[in-house]
Amino acid sequence: MGEKLAELEYQPGFGNHFSSEAIAGALPRDQNSPLVCPLGLYAEQISGTSFTSPRKLNQRSWLYRIKPSVTHEPFKPRVPAHKKLVSEFDASNSRTNPTQLRWRPEDVPDSPTDFVDGLYTICGAGSSFLRHGFAIHMYTANKGMKDSAFCNADGDFLFVPQAGRLWIETECGRLLVSPGEIAVIPQGFRFSVDLPDGKSRGYVAEIYGAHFQLPDLGPIGANGLAAPRDFLAPTAWFEEGLRPDYTIVQKFGGELFTAKQDFSPFNVVAWHGNYVPYKYDLHKFCPYNTVLVDHGDPSVNTVLTAPTDKPGVALLDFVIFPPRWLVAEHTFRPPYYHRNCMSEFMGLIYGAYEAKADGFLPGGASLHSCMTPHGPDTTTYEATIARVNAMAPSKLTGTMAFMFESALIPRVCHWALESPFLDHDYYQCWIGLKSHFSRIGLNETNVQQTDKTREASE
Repeated sequence: MGEKLAELEYQPGFGNHFSSEAIAGALPRDQNSPLVCPLGLYAEQISGTSFTSPRKLNQRSWLYRIKPSVTHEPFKPRVPAHKKLVSEFDASNSRTNPTQLRWRPEDVPDSPTDFVDGLYTICGAGSSFLRHGFAIHMYTANKGMKDSAFCNADGDFLFVPQAGRLWIETECGRLLVSPGEIAVIPQGFRFSVDLPDGKSRGYVAEIYGAHFQLPDLGPIGANGLAAPRDFLAPTAWFEEGLRPDYTIVQKFGGELFTAKQDFSPFNVVAWHGNYVPYKYDLHKFCPYNTVLVDHGDPSVNTVLTAPTDKPGVALLDFVIFPPRWLVAEHTFRPPYYHRNCMSEFMGLIYGAYEAKADGFLPGGASLHSCMTPHGPDTTTYEATIARVNAMAPSKLTGTMAFMFESALIPRVCHWALESPFLDHDYYQCWIGLKSHFSRIGLNETNVQQTDKTREASE
């Protein structure tokens, strides 16, 4: 594994039309599908959008491979069935719950568990069949996938590893993804996950019928947030030779199916296109923040967004809360108390989250659904207002929290609500908030303001 880790090269850019070949001359030069491809390869296109999608939205790649991916036996339902993956959310597999929910980090199992077996759905909305919706999963695993690859026919996966690196082999090449980085594997790509560090845990967001894109910057201008140049796509790499009894695991409508073949799916010698897996280092994010008063909205920290047809409304936003300076004057600097028409699922990669002094741990999660009140806990609030006369600029360090935010209202899976890691006392973190209301303080403030106004007029 150590030798493999040192070999990786990437291509920078977001949404670029990339070209890569593991053997010089493997890419056809003048057309996509010649009668005979160089080196005797097969030409195969993978389409991430409809053929007639507008050119600025159209995504597809051409793969030049030793054997085409169609060369496999019929798919059969996977045995044993995976009972904790959902792609169509209804009363049979999930429930609505407006209560603030929080989960402690789930333990990585002691029994051998790879990424596929360790993946489970927490919540979501919509349907992969209808090509509209999202799902939020978590995973715990302790071994790599052996002689098998996973393919998600339902949607795009966004990986957020929290503990342990992910070595992801894809048809376009290989990605090494560490905690503090993310990776996106688009719908339909076959990939395999190995674990260089053994035990691993993290989060996965899945979107149906859309792809992630960079958010518009608006008045921010041409620069800031996640820079396109910092996204990295893999370079071509391939395996050849017989691989008897190799298994393709396909997620289709939330169910898993398997098919056998006698070769590795990672036999792509060259490829070109703009439909491609990629990774991004969250530490390269350029955050923006208020420099005078008030707390900005979290949307200013959006890394990636999957939009809906309604302008400014996201199917799913991926937002981070990275290290940054806090300098606002006369301002409650932690996140404000809030009721939101959007639903917010939060996770913590490392450190502590600024609005929760206790209980929100790395590897844990929380869900605040549409119009469910949320905000800083009692400890955070009281500590913040106690520093009213000592609000010098300070730097928030050693933390990386994130949020998946959606306009859709999530249903929560039965097993997530029945999990032993569900924090049933979460609500207690706000119960201690007391009234600081005082008419005397208000009158004194009004008198002071009146005196200042009178002095100014004189």
